Amino acid sequence: MRVSLPTPVRAPAQTQGSGASSLDTLCINTIRALVMDTVQKANSGHPGAAMSMAPLTYTLWQNLLSYDPANPLWPNRDRFVLSIGHASALLYSMIHLSGIRQVTDGKVTAAPALTTADLEQFRQLGSKTPGHPEHGHTTGVETTTGPLGAGCGNSVGMAMAEKWLAARFNKPGFDLFDHHIYTLCGDGDMMEGVSSEAASLAGHLQLGNLIWIYDSNRISIEGGTNIAFTENVAERFAAYGWQVLELKDANDTAAFTRLVAEAKAETGRPSIIIAHSVIAWGAPNKAGMASAHGEPLGAEEVRETKKFYGWPEDSSFFVPEVALQHMQDGLGARGAAASAAWAKLFASYRSAHPALATELDAIFNGTLPEGWDADIPVYEANAKGEASRASSGAVLNAVAGRLPWLLGGSADLAPSTKTLLKGEKSFQPPKWGGNYGGRNFHFGVREHAMGAIVNGMALYGLRPYAAGFLIFSDYMKAPIRLSSIMGLPVTYIFTHDSIGVGEDGPTHQPIEQLVQLRATPGLVTLRPADANEVAEAWRFLIQHRNGPSALALSRQNLPTLDRTRYAPASGLTKGAYILASSAATPKVILIASGSEVSLAVGTYEALSAEGIAARVVSMPSWELFEAQPQSYRESVLPAAVTGRVVIEAGSPIGWDRYAGPTGEIIAMRGFGASAPAGKLLEKFGFTPEAVLAAAKRQAG
Repeated sequence: MRVSLPTPVRAPAQTQGSGASSLDTLCINTIRALVMDTVQKANSGHPGAAMSMAPLTYTLWQNLLSYDPANPLWPNRDRFVLSIGHASALLYSMIHLSGIRQVTDGKVTAAPALTTADLEQFRQLGSKTPGHPEHGHTTGVETTTGPLGAGCGNSVGMAMAEKWLAARFNKPGFDLFDHHIYTLCGDGDMMEGVSSEAASLAGHLQLGNLIWIYDSNRISIEGGTNIAFTENVAERFAAYGWQVLELKDANDTAAFTRLVAEAKAETGRPSIIIAHSVIAWGAPNKAGMASAHGEPLGAEEVRETKKFYGWPEDSSFFVPEVALQHMQDGLGARGAAASAAWAKLFASYRSAHPALATELDAIFNGTLPEGWDADIPVYEANAKGEASRASSGAVLNAVAGRLPWLLGGSADLAPSTKTLLKGEKSFQPPKWGGNYGGRNFHFGVREHAMGAIVNGMALYGLRPYAAGFLIFSDYMKAPIRLSSIMGLPVTYIFTHDSIGVGEDGPTHQPIEQLVQLRATPGLVTLRPADANEVAEAWRFLIQHRNGPSALALSRQNLPTLDRTRYAPASGLTKGAYILASSAATPKVILIASGSEVSLAVGTYEALSAEGIAARVVSMPSWELFEAQPQSYRESVLPAAVTGRVVIEAGSPIGWDRYAGPTGEIIAMRGFGASAPAGKLLEKFGFTPEAVLAAAKRQAG
């Protein structure tokens, strides 16, 4: 909404809005006081939004959220996503006050997820309360947030995952999946493009299980949002196809409760509740001020604000026992009953639908069905070969036939990325000719949102993939990074991986993108050399559970190597392996990845014919190679052999570690050009003649 209240805004005289009982007010003020104390002790953090959103967050958790603090892994729980991750002190306070139990090694324990002592260690080294919420690090955090808009995109993926699970597994009398996804977002989220992309798709998909709560406090770091953000958000979301609801005062918990009920009743559209708030509500000098956004209030302001709330002014991290008991009697009791009823329902479901229950067990536990890889093809030698994007499409379909929760799509590029699952329907509402049980997802030209969405899907235990051209991985850097931080087994399929794209020119020819992917901690990048390496890449990444994988695949045909003559493609799992080698100590080692491996093989054959001892190393993955023991790495790349040639049609950055100080690197040192692929390869030195000449120089 456009700014409708003056800025700055001072705290009103009343101590609470309508709808809150004295006990509710006590709990809300407990949250606000904890937020202030948490940020003040750390001397770092964001108190303002957390204070102003305390009434709505408390009301949602205490009275509306279907969540069992004693069973935070319950599959049908409502999800609460804090997209404004800078307000993490609010979420940490809620986790502590609601009594969420700690999850360790995938098991729920009797220990609290967060104690008061944990809140006191906010933003400190090794604490369970980092500056922004981190999934897997702090129990009760559903997704890692911080980069604004990311949580919004994740929540759309969660809503899509819940719809898919319901379509596949719900049966008459067995509504296993019928929960909602609530997302707390702010002005910054509304400005970020990823939220717009995700909201547009959510409206198209008619995700009635998705509810965003927009904290419209009209404050950004630089001042009032009217310096840069004056659009009508309500009209924008209405145009997306959302139900738009408005809460005029974020302290009005009764009105908020009615609006949430209205949002839940709307099953054919996602809903956004625009909540008008005053940042740092109650602070006598900083309420409504930009200074309340990203810095502590200050000791004196904290004292005065507590005085305004009627709170003990000199208290620190004070939690009244009655507040804890009240939340246990509310959220705790309600959630326990709901999760127990679901467990009983699932037990009956297991008897009625054993095969589907077994699938759900695998999804919940992150395991694979027996024989999932039985149909992966083995390719015969073929000089012409095929593009690795094509062989990847065949292997993807072979795996998907035995792994029903392998699903995904592309950013409007499925015909080019070869990622359409044959015989499967599209994930669409009936209005658009599909159903929510479809496994082909159409993300539209929305790469950033696609990355954030598949992260949300993976958080439900599904095995999603997202596909596009490698050059457009630039648009997906933020979600790829977040999937790595969370350790999610997302598969990114990137095709058109070199100047072999040809006529599309330098805007579409990736150069630095492989470096960027390889520089991302926790991401395994795989650039297979032929169809059999593609098959092994899929065999690896499906079993890889603790992080994402990126496939870099060619547009042009790649020869399928004769594996009776050269080493088996299973060497891919070690990241690099000896594809061919002379019996004698090699004079030169040819190292390549992907489409350039065939150049190395041709050069090896030419050198061998001339009696020059040589070796070819296929290196599809730096990360997997660096994870091998030093003894294995030395056996592949002996330090004593300094004659080396590296070949990759991308940036040379990083390859010097394998080329050594005297080796040669045939790579791209600028952008490409628009021309047929063959002409480009000749212009930039990716020819048999150029590689052979370099190899002879290195061999001495």
